[in-house]
Amino acid sequence: MAKNSQIEWTHHTFNPWWGCSKVSPACDNCYAELWAKRMGHQLWGGKSPRRFFSDAHWREPLVWNEEATLGKSRARVFCASMADVFEKRADLGDQRTRLWQLIADTPRLDWLLLTKRPQNIGRMVPWEADAWPDNVWIGTTVENQKVAEQRLPHLLQHKAAVRFLSCEPLLGSIDLSRWIRAKGLQPIDWVIAGGESGPGARPMHPDWATQLLKQCQKHDVAFHFKQWGHWVPAEIAGTSPKSSVISLPAERPVKMVRLPKKEAGRILSGTTWDEVPARRSFVHA
Repeated sequence: MAKNSQIEWTHHTFNPWWGCSKVSPACDNCYAELWAKRMGHQLWGGKSPRRFFSDAHWREPLVWNEEATLGKSRARVFCASMADVFEKRADLGDQRTRLWQLIADTPRLDWLLLTKRPQNIGRMVPWEADAWPDNVWIGTTVENQKVAEQRLPHLLQHKAAVRFLSCEPLLGSIDLSRWIRAKGLQPIDWVIAGGESGPGARPMHPDWATQLLKQCQKHDVAFHFKQWGHWVPAEIAGTSPKSSVISLPAERPVKMVRLPKKEAGRILSGTTWDEVPARRSFVHA
């Protein structure tokens, strides 16, 4: 579906199906729902159908795996950008089973499973708690402190090769200090942060992003800054007669300028942050 993905932190994207239900503030302006509607599909909500795909679609990761094998390399696959692998629905069970087999058949691909439902991970994956495959990274969306407190205890139970957070859209300040190396839980290996884009984009205060960056630097956690989204600090963007400017009070007053996403860019604290964690390899008994 998406070889050579335009998402900065992955190589490819793969969707076992399309469609989802909204569960938290990060979902309010869901880009996937908007994209599905543009394609003529009504797939969001508990009563809506999900869109499934052909065998040809499911064979694409096998090709990516073969390419990585021939190139003696690895490739990251974001699964799923248009759905949530851990959504609880009876009609998704067979698709999940097929996905687990595809992951087993593609050992050269690192599968990035990002969910807003980490409480469902343990009862839906086929692997024992301490015997995850070496090519599965597990992540959850964390848009503010309240959601962090709800989701991180569930995510950090799992001994995957990598545990990562998507703090995008970042909607408030987040203190991860008690979770990065929490006693009795697995560590956080990677933090992806970014502002929201799209027609109803909510601005991200720059302090929220820099605070995450500093926490990651302090604890040696890989950090990736994906984008400002449609709102960027005026001190970075400048202003023009056509700019929309708002003031965010939050921790300190700051003026934000609305720009196209590409013009807003992804420079934070004077640089581009593209860090990726080292994957862990496990020897299972």
